Amino acid sequence: MKKLLPLLIVLLVSACQKQKFDVIIRGGTVYDGSGKPGVITDVGINADTVAVVGDLSKAEGKTEINAEGLVVAPGFINMLSWATESLIMDGNSQADIRQGVTLEVFGEGQSMGPLNETMKGDIQAEMQRNPDWRYDIDWTTLDEYLQSLQRRGIATNVASFIGATTVRIHELGYDNRLPDSEEMDRMKELVRQAMEDGALGVGSSLIYAPANYSSTEELIELSKVAGEYGGMYITHMRSEGNTIFDAVNETIRIARDAKLPAEIYHLKMAGEGNWGKLDSVISMIDQANKSGLKITTDMYTYTAGATGLDASMPPWVQEGGMKEWIKRLQNPKIRKQALDEMRKPSDKWENLLLMAGSPERVLLLGFANDSLKQFVGKTLAEVSKIYGKSPEETAMDLVITDSTRVGTAYFMMNEENIKRQIALPYMSFCSDAESPATEGVFLKSNTHPRAYGNFSRLLGKYVRDEKVIPMEEAIYKLTALPAANLKIKKRGSITPGNFADLAIFDAAKIQDHATFEKPHQYSTGMMHVFVNGTQVLKEGEHTGAKPGRVVRGPGWRE
Repeated sequence: MKKLLPLLIVLLVSACQKQKFDVIIRGGTVYDGSGKPGVITDVGINADTVAVVGDLSKAEGKTEINAEGLVVAPGFINMLSWATESLIMDGNSQADIRQGVTLEVFGEGQSMGPLNETMKGDIQAEMQRNPDWRYDIDWTTLDEYLQSLQRRGIATNVASFIGATTVRIHELGYDNRLPDSEEMDRMKELVRQAMEDGALGVGSSLIYAPANYSSTEELIELSKVAGEYGGMYITHMRSEGNTIFDAVNETIRIARDAKLPAEIYHLKMAGEGNWGKLDSVISMIDQANKSGLKITTDMYTYTAGATGLDASMPPWVQEGGMKEWIKRLQNPKIRKQALDEMRKPSDKWENLLLMAGSPERVLLLGFANDSLKQFVGKTLAEVSKIYGKSPEETAMDLVITDSTRVGTAYFMMNEENIKRQIALPYMSFCSDAESPATEGVFLKSNTHPRAYGNFSRLLGKYVRDEKVIPMEEAIYKLTALPAANLKIKKRGSITPGNFADLAIFDAAKIQDHATFEKPHQYSTGMMHVFVNGTQVLKEGEHTGAKPGRVVRGPGWRE
């Protein structure tokens, strides 16, 4: 036996020397997603899976990447993505891939299914108003939509909540009323089917019509179904400003009564008069978590939000959908009533025009009507001077002419709160935007710079330059934390056996460049990105690969 030992050792060494991988990433500083400091080591990938994390100096890779001086992290999770249509137009997901995003999570109130024939007609009518964004609706359920994306070819993985608004429209249309018992049963059944198909939970967006017609009790009933499958409730709350305390309490109540975790979308204190409320909101969330609930949050790293001019008008004027909304705005008597309400502070609805403080702080981002595209990048104040009307009347006229809600940015938050929120232990991150490209149809309108820069801005401005949080904490909040909240398996950390979703970047160079004036600018510093083991970004350039897959939630029944 003693004579055989040297031979065995030689054979073992020889075997190690011959170990081969599809990809070896050598010598990078690996942050595994756990929140621990980075370690200089190697990562081996076979097929779509992380095979080894450790010394691979004796191994060979079909593809080898020298990551010395670079950060190697799990792919980032975008907790609120609106790439639902941009991925149909361009599956490369350029803006997000170039920031290291490997999973897009949809479903802020509106989801891409389930659809009925009337809802499909509404989408087709919207495409007629904006023919640049035409596509075939080859799905009905939410799961069929996600599978359709995968068939078309996408660079990122995709997952979705089922939208409480979508379920409501499916059964009640745009009526401002409570569902009856039969309608409620059908709504719950739609949620049940979506959860079994892999939805992550129920999402709501409660400042918008018709979402804000929903009662707390309605949302609790839908969330109970999601909870049965291990899902969560996630919400753009009923208020992010004047009545934010009531909105946080509603979120906590839904979590408690439905017995499931809850997350607050893009946490913010909107409007200067509300900036001082952050301490109280944090205290409310902390108390809820101490009581045994699980309340988490996400955010984008900018002082302006982006939505539409609908967020400047009372919800009742929008009842019935776009046609009825426009008809009311054209009725002199109704128009005057709506104008009066737009100008007066109210706790009954969220008026972002007032929260911005002035029309100079309201930026117009996009129109469907060619005659209005000259106003892209102008403020509401500038256009109101051109129209010779008040800002409120101008907003109404723009909606009427464009037959859309009109993409709009509102400057409402302050920088100090952003820094404090980034440091919250339960905070993850989102773009709350599409994933565009600096070419083609995307250049016909402006977008919020968060579409191109949110994640790079976190890593460059707030981690490297201002040291708000350390790199290991930022990567944890971009990866393992949201994966755990969503109960997604085998993603969010660099662990053998997990899917090989990786973001490899230069910490000294990672940088956002998009601005409100010139938003269509890619971030830089992201060097390599892998999705399911396939390289999608190489030396900072997109490879054209589209290995993205549907990622399913805890209730999925194959």
